[in-house]
Amino acid sequence: MVSLTKVKSFKLYQLKKKIEELKDKKGYHTALISLYIPSSKAISDVTNYLKDEYSQASNIKSKSNRKNVMDAITSIIARLRMIKQVPEDGVAVFVGAIPTNGPGTEKLENYFIIPPAEINTFRYYCSSEFYLEPLREMLTPKNVYGLVVIDRSGATFATLQGSSLNIIQNMSSAVPGKHGKGGQSQRRFERLIEQAAYEFFTRAGEHMNNIYLPLLEGEEGNTLEGMIIGGAGPTKEKFAEGDFFDYRLKDKILTIVDVGYSDESGIKELIRKSESLLENLQYMTERELVQKFINNIAKDNGLSIYGEEEVRKFLKMGAVDTIMVSENLDIVRITIECDNCGWTEKETLKPNKVSEFEEKISDMHCPECNSSLVSLTEEVDLIEDLGKIAEDMGSDIEIISADTEEGGQFWSGFGGIGAILRYKVKNY
Repeated sequence: MVSLTKVKSFKLYQLKKKIEELKDKKGYHTALISLYIPSSKAISDVTNYLKDEYSQASNIKSKSNRKNVMDAITSIIARLRMIKQVPEDGVAVFVGAIPTNGPGTEKLENYFIIPPAEINTFRYYCSSEFYLEPLREMLTPKNVYGLVVIDRSGATFATLQGSSLNIIQNMSSAVPGKHGKGGQSQRRFERLIEQAAYEFFTRAGEHMNNIYLPLLEGEEGNTLEGMIIGGAGPTKEKFAEGDFFDYRLKDKILTIVDVGYSDESGIKELIRKSESLLENLQYMTERELVQKFINNIAKDNGLSIYGEEEVRKFLKMGAVDTIMVSENLDIVRITIECDNCGWTEKETLKPNKVSEFEEKISDMHCPECNSSLVSLTEEVDLIEDLGKIAEDMGSDIEIISADTEEGGQFWSGFGGIGAILRYKVKNY
């Protein structure tokens, strides 16, 4: 089971981008090799294993495929000889002959990835595409929290996983309100109310079993870490302590919390009041960061900034504690360079504007030497560009989900790029 509790969101973002790149790589026959090496595996054992595979590859009937597979294995062995020890979390290796323009145009490509979470099993695959499933599994947090708010008017069921809050179902109760008459009529009506409440709790318990037991049993690779139940008055305790849902879910109850509503707003209040139990979730990390960022803006204390130009400037000054970038951000940083004198300039563009920009600079002359040898030399994802500077300057970088309320506010109100500073910078 891969635990992502302490994995930085930027590392997961980098892994996601690399997976997107590798999934489009296609080869012929079994020319693409995928190798997953855990830290417990000695380099010498892996090398010996690959030598055996090399010997078996000599039996491949297709001459071109045989050569491609053997070349890939040779390349991996040569690279592994440069490594004394497998990294702590293991290493994933992808090597193969990728055609650039049909058969006969194959070019050997090598990718060595140190993953953000531990590789536990040694795996070797040969196919026409890279085997990426173990890396994909690292992108999804496995631990799930079940959230339930309930009162006599209704109930809402949700899950919290990583940075994703999923409202699964809202149900109304049909339990009547209080009866104003006295005597026997009142007592009879109260019995009817209690019977309706019991039936509602029974239905709610059945919904809980249907929603959360599959998570408890590990279906789809998820694990139910715990249940948090909330509601107004004594209703939540009666429901939690009664025999309305499976005892295994009862054993997972972490706490019972007072909240004012049994709808989606009640779920959000439940999360706020359970922060100490949920502090390791990415959802809480993002929420606290965005709230701190916005509070600084509101106080005008000079400790929050936004916009690419401002963030880049303060980052290079070493003043940034944490950069925040929305996962919705789809921008690249390009470099244009003069081959004659070495003059360079950088621009930030939408990916769909790069081709248009290349056409524009085809008629451009260098402002330093007037040479026409000006071309686009580099194109980098903006988030990765800022992340590299952040690592060099000792700053943190967090990728903010656009699916949460706070993440949506950060994207729509501040353009999805901001930072919290270590200190207020004078004269800015």
